[in-house]
Amino acid sequence: MKEKLREIVDTLSERLAAASALKEVEDLRVWALGKKGELTQILKGMGALSPEERPAAGQIANEARVKIESMLETAASTLRIAELERRIKDEDIDITMPGRAPERGSRHPMTAVIDEMSRLFVGMGFEIAEGPEIETDYYNFVALNIPEQHPARDDQDTFYFEGNGNFMLRTATSPVQVRVMESQKPPIRIICPGKVFRSDDVDATHSPVFHQIEGLVVDKGITLGDLKGVLTVFAKEVFGDKAVVRFRPHYFPFTEPSAEMDVRCFSCGGAGCRVCKGEGWIELLGCGMVHPKVLSMSGIDPEIYSGYAFGMGLERIAMQRYGILDMRLMFENDVRFLRQFA
Repeated sequence: MKEKLREIVDTLSERLAAASALKEVEDLRVWALGKKGELTQILKGMGALSPEERPAAGQIANEARVKIESMLETAASTLRIAELERRIKDEDIDITMPGRAPERGSRHPMTAVIDEMSRLFVGMGFEIAEGPEIETDYYNFVALNIPEQHPARDDQDTFYFEGNGNFMLRTATSPVQVRVMESQKPPIRIICPGKVFRSDDVDATHSPVFHQIEGLVVDKGITLGDLKGVLTVFAKEVFGDKAVVRFRPHYFPFTEPSAEMDVRCFSCGGAGCRVCKGEGWIELLGCGMVHPKVLSMSGIDPEIYSGYAFGMGLERIAMQRYGILDMRLMFENDVRFLRQFA
């Protein structure tokens, strides 16, 4: 056995001297110390020795193992140092040469508007609430006082899942308001930013995918005056201190009374121009006092609590803010367009 061990060590020494890569050293380690390696096979045969021979044989085998491991580590270390020196030489960098600065990106205009609107309303005491984009018929329509066959559903035609018309892509972020009212007792003061879906044709001002931000306040003694005050502050923060707003009566199934809020055209000052289509006002959002039936279906007593809600499309805000004339530009991922907002 002693001769066999010496032969293994000598053979390993010769092969390591000729090795030029770490892979070759690893192969030699497996050859000598692997499960089917030369040294392993010798150790397996020690069971055939007599009890008197085993201590001496074990000592010789352990000395051989230590020597083999030392040889392998020395060879690997030498090759690692050589590889490092080669890389340093081949990858020499001239630090006096001018570098290439990484190109800086920027936030997408929609992301910037969502963040700005969120900061504005959070600053007025609102909290941000989120919900699923795939909704049930109940949360998307019924709980908002839009029962089956209600004509308001035609204006919010959406994408239904084949085989199960009870599930759909939400048409507004209003279902988030219902979910919050069901799970949280008043006072409630939330905004719900997010993506919504409707089966609109794609053109310069319409898209089947767009963004909304809606707000909801429910508490004792909430009035229409509170709603007008919050939205007036919002308009002045977004469009400047000179912004003028007006409220027009409107109809929404989930609010009563309901209104549309317009802002005086920031381009012509109300005289009439292409931006406002000659009307002097730009429609901005819908709002109103939460319908008592919506409160009741959500488990809130309308005899004790009242509330207001509002909602707006964020693409319209972004287009007005940045002078974008075609909504499709915000969805095409054209870096030439996006670089303008860096």
